[in-house]
Amino acid sequence: MATTQTTTGPVVPATPGTPEGGPVEREFTVKARSQRQQIIGRFLHNKVGMAGAVIFVLLLAFGFLGPLVTGIDYADQSSANQSVPPGTAGYLMGSDAIGRDLMAGIMTGVQRSLFIVLLFVAIAFPLGLLVGALAGYFGRWVDSVLMRLVDLILTVPLLVVLIVVASNFPGSRTPLGVGIILGLFGWLDLARIVRSQFLSLREKEYVEAAHAMGASNARIIFKHLIPNSLGSLIVWTTLAAATAITLEAALTYLGFGVNGANQTSLGRLVSDGVQAASTRPWLFYFPGIALLIIVLSINLIGDGIRDAFDPSNRRVRA
Repeated sequence: MATTQTTTGPVVPATPGTPEGGPVEREFTVKARSQRQQIIGRFLHNKVGMAGAVIFVLLLAFGFLGPLVTGIDYADQSSANQSVPPGTAGYLMGSDAIGRDLMAGIMTGVQRSLFIVLLFVAIAFPLGLLVGALAGYFGRWVDSVLMRLVDLILTVPLLVVLIVVASNFPGSRTPLGVGIILGLFGWLDLARIVRSQFLSLREKEYVEAAHAMGASNARIIFKHLIPNSLGSLIVWTTLAAATAITLEAALTYLGFGVNGANQTSLGRLVSDGVQAASTRPWLFYFPGIALLIIVLSINLIGDGIRDAFDPSNRRVRA
């Protein structure tokens, strides 16, 4: 019959928090991501948005670094090289009727069009945010007055309003003037978006808690409501920027946009090229393609940002 022997020895007390046999090495560590990191991660994994961002950066490099590399000024005219086709020595994209280099014109047009967009956003964004925030947060008669004002302006097509203003102020037909006009009348959609966001967010528990703790209306708006509406605001900014470029081109084509000697934009180049499209097609197609690409890239970035702010998008795990 087999016997079992048991050995006795000193009992070693276990150290709290340390498994028997020593520390265990983990195979992986899960690191929590902030909301900002999740949004950036989702955007970086969005192929559509990243494609738009890459194209937009290349356009910026073409418009702002290109003149430094080529050393060509759009204002320079050459009587010996008038209306030369693309590929001519020294004129990669050809020249116009007075001998100006078209590629230099497109570079300058990209700069001026983006300047118009930045000016438009700088004016329209705070106006729309202010009106929408006041209407959505305070409601009642404030909401009624402000939204009836917005509805009244929206009854007239925006392009008609811009034409009337531009025709009464001929001195505004510069990139600066066109950007200001677009900004002063381009905030209406943003105001309605912000209002709808605030109407929903002001009923949330954290807003009621902030009220109970004695937070001021300004603090609630700037610390709680605006940050939680940031996704919609950024998406509006990108899509409205593309719309501003298109509106500028439409205004210029109708004769109420950028005008004057060497005052150019992509819309102005397209407008000038339409008349020569049958005989010198490069004057129309090259600026038109540049305009199309810049609008498309901004729209792609807007789509990518919208998907990145969508909480249901779980391509990048926290």
